[in-house]
Amino acid sequence: MSAPIVEGAKVMSKGQITLPKDIREKLGVEAGDRLVLIWDNGQVVLMNAAVFALKKVQDAMKGAAEEAGFDSEEDIAEYISDLRAESRNR
Repeated sequence: MSAPIVEGAKVMSKGQITLPKDIREKLGVEAGDRLVLIWDNGQVVLMNAAVFALKKVQDAMKGAAEEAGFDSEEDIAEYISDLRAESRNR
């Protein structure tokens, strides 16, 4: 496990902060990207909004593949290939 990055950030008069470069790199964000701030038990968790959205979708879909009869990634890849072939034949 890697050591946590501990950085300070100053809150400006309009509530803005500048994220240190190391944190931006770890989050995978650049100028104009969106972030999600989650209040959790007295702490704030900061996440890349795209990653947060993907995690929400994954949580919502948990178990759906098994219910649909997919047992492996190969089953899903084959299903997608079949759908693509079907759409080309239309």
